[in-house]
Amino acid sequence: MLGGAGVLLGVAAAPAQAAEVSYATDCVPPPAAGLPTVKGTTKVEVTAPATAKVGDEVEVVWKFTQAASKNPDLIDLPANSVQPSGTLKAAGAQAASIAMQGPRENPAIPKGGAMVLSDMKGKLKLTTAGEVTLTPDAYAINVFSTDTKCAPTETVKPAATIKVTAGEGTPPPGTPDPTGTTSPPPSGEPTPTESETGGSDTGGTTGGGGETDFTGKEVKIPYACKTPIGDKNATSPVQINAKKDGGSYDLTVQFKGSVMDSPADIPADSVKPSMEVVLGGADKGTVHVEGPTNPEAIKSGDPMVISDMTGTYKPGADGESTLSPGVLTVNALGTTTTCTPEKSEVSLTLDTSAQPGGAAGGSGSAGGTGTSGSGDSGGGLADTGADDSGGLRALGFVAGTAILLGGAVFTFMPGRRASRRAP
Repeated sequence: MLGGAGVLLGVAAAPAQAAEVSYATDCVPPPAAGLPTVKGTTKVEVTAPATAKVGDEVEVVWKFTQAASKNPDLIDLPANSVQPSGTLKAAGAQAASIAMQGPRENPAIPKGGAMVLSDMKGKLKLTTAGEVTLTPDAYAINVFSTDTKCAPTETVKPAATIKVTAGEGTPPPGTPDPTGTTSPPPSGEPTPTESETGGSDTGGTTGGGGETDFTGKEVKIPYACKTPIGDKNATSPVQINAKKDGGSYDLTVQFKGSVMDSPADIPADSVKPSMEVVLGGADKGTVHVEGPTNPEAIKSGDPMVISDMTGTYKPGADGESTLSPGVLTVNALGTTTTCTPEKSEVSLTLDTSAQPGGAAGGSGSAGGTGTSGSGDSGGGLADTGADDSGGLRALGFVAGTAILLGGAVFTFMPGRRASRRAP
């Protein structure tokens, strides 16, 4: 499944040599994919210099000549959407774990088609004279920000051997290396994502009922999502803010602090979010909010951001009215994903005064196109869109087919915490 060939040698390293090994492998798809473990045979070709000297840093290459499994019958994988990484074990005169990684380069892979992965490369600093063997170990296949993890289920034979000779001034074999063993850290291992630092609580303006800006609290909402490839679950931090405009309120719904990179090239104007905010307390109904489509194309590997969603709430009752995230809909690349809260939670509470044509009694639109609600829970989630602030970076849209493979439609990660409910 993973490719590789060629080698870069340190000074005075000998010409490259390559060998292939075959071994039984178990590959475990990401849990959200709902797929069983795949048992197959992996064939790997490792290329390395035949000889080198102590002190040389050599480059080795791992090439998969046969994948352990095929692309599942879920979705066509677009070009440049799959990236391999793994570990190559050095043993013999020197023990080390060599981090291997390949670029996100692949042809389009149809459903059920053979997996095609790029060549993986890694470097090893040679520290001891003698024979150093290189043996393939575990590896991972990253697709749309999810990993399928593969590991050998039998003892794997070495795929290449480097004969390391003592360099000038090098101690004979068995002499401790005063500088210590050197092997590059496993850069192919998953690295921590960018830390998410919470912003400060801003809260609503206070002062005798003359407030105009109200900041809701951040609430974590568990969603059940129906996607083009099946049902998925995800939890998202959501915040609803309001700005009073006469007797009505301009709402802004934010998905907080999610992070992902786009798994493929996504054209401009192809992702459109919307939501129905649920009213409760004194008022009933829903408020429709939505965001604009992405104004520019998103390149593979770039951050994928869905900005704030906006709409207008016209109260239909006097008293304390609550606003909670409801049903979220995302239209992308000709597909529709609908996420319904499994449990709702109030993000914002307002002291409202009934307005003509408002939302009271679950009678209708609440200033938008939302349907009636039944209380503090039920339909209606805010759209993502609008401005550049408070973005949602969804866990994966497939360029050309559906939304996300092998995980929830969105993976939401907590961001900054918001303030207490507004008065």
